Amino acid sequence: MAVKIRLRRMGSNRKPFYRIVVTDSRRPMQGRFIENVGWYDPKKKHGDYELDVERVKYWADKGAVLSDTVRTLLKRAGKKTEKKAPAPAPAAPAVAEEEPASADA
Repeated sequence: MAVKIRLRRMGSNRKPFYRIVVTDSRRPMQGRFIENVGWYDPKKKHGDYELDVERVKYWADKGAVLSDTVRTLLKRAGKKTEKKAPAPAPAAPAVAEEEPASADA
C-alpha cells in the first residue's frame, strides 16, 4: 500500500480549511483516510495550523510520502517547537596583573 500524508479539503466555498491526513495514495482527496494528524487554516493571518509531529515522523519512518505543503508545515512546526538556547553571559574582562615597576626606568 502506497501511503501519503497530504491535505484533505474541508470548509465551504471561499473558506478553505484542511485536515492533514495519512491516506492510501490511490484514494481520492475526499475519500477515506487512515489517520488524522492535524489541521491547517490558510485564511488565518500566519496560516494557523496544528500538527502531531510525532505521528508524522512515525508514518514517514514507515515509508509514507509527505506532500510539499505538509513538508513545509513540518519544517515550520520544528522551528516553532525548537527552543532557543539562552545566549551565554558575556565573560568578565580578564584583569591583567601589573608587573612590578623595574628600577631601571
